[in-house]
Amino acid sequence: MISVNIKHPTVTLAIPTYNESLTVENVIKKFLATEYSNLIEIFVADGGSTDDTQMIVHNLSLVEPRVKLIHNPLKIQAAGKNLILQESTGEIFIIADAHSDYAPDYIEKCVEVLLKSEALNVGGAQRFVAKTPFQVSVALASKSFLGSGGAKYRDPDYNGYADTVYLGCFWRKTLLDVSGFDISQFTNEDAELNQKLLQKSQKAIYISSEIGVWYYPRKTWKSICIQYFKYGRGRYLTTVKHKSNFQLRGKLPFLVISSTGLILLIDIIFPQLGLPIRKIILFSLFFPLLESLRIKLKFRKKLKSEVWRGNEQDYPSNIYLWLFCAVILLTMPFAHFSGYTYQIIRSRVLRISKW
Repeated sequence: MISVNIKHPTVTLAIPTYNESLTVENVIKKFLATEYSNLIEIFVADGGSTDDTQMIVHNLSLVEPRVKLIHNPLKIQAAGKNLILQESTGEIFIIADAHSDYAPDYIEKCVEVLLKSEALNVGGAQRFVAKTPFQVSVALASKSFLGSGGAKYRDPDYNGYADTVYLGCFWRKTLLDVSGFDISQFTNEDAELNQKLLQKSQKAIYISSEIGVWYYPRKTWKSICIQYFKYGRGRYLTTVKHKSNFQLRGKLPFLVISSTGLILLIDIIFPQLGLPIRKIILFSLFFPLLESLRIKLKFRKKLKSEVWRGNEQDYPSNIYLWLFCAVILLTMPFAHFSGYTYQIIRSRVLRISKW
């Protein structure tokens, strides 16, 4: 147990990157401006960026010795975080990414909550913000159970223990004790790590509303599809490794969609059973439209003021938000299901162990 009378432990900030030239400099400079007195190093593990990310970080390191660039040949985030973990010297290890915004006291609050909660990993809610109309639609979708699965780390007002958290702040020794991040997880490595921490303590993960971080979602429908396809693949790998924890939220898209597909197959083979398959399909298509309308009405007074960070004239219309939010609410579970199913086939049928 860590004594809470330690006021200012040394901190390592870890930022895995790939093609983040538009944002990485601003993120690093804001962290360098922190009032926390013991931020001793900022490591950037770059997975072979093809833009100017590496050059930007290298130039910053020439001016500020706390900034250090590491090359991540495996490219995946888990490997980059492990490389930083091995090189780091801070007592506390804080993960950040280059496409989020952080409160000026982000480091201070992370350290404060880690000390007071005595959890093994702490963090804030994943607050969605947007600069494009499509991103607003994604942010709106994230406020629905269909878009979040009821995850506690999506609730900006939640304070308490949970099963996972956005990004994370740890004691370095804790990460070393569980051998860091699993590099077989090309995605979902944070959730997998938290499962290992929960095996050590039921109160391992703590979320605080005082820790301010704002996340910019993907900008296109294709990128959302790819993101959630990868999430589905990673979630399957996590559930296989941690069978003792049912992890219902991560399995829901697969269970619901595969069950619907099974009913459809039975109806095709045995039409005399008269299964209500058409009603089920119609409901599945129309429910996202109704849910999109519900959350649009619920958050109509807050959405623009709390989420929008673009130009005033570019803010989307209500019709746009309603329709695109519905599309995203359909896309997320189907892409997740597709990735989950794909990984089952790779792992169980084809016996392919590589990514």
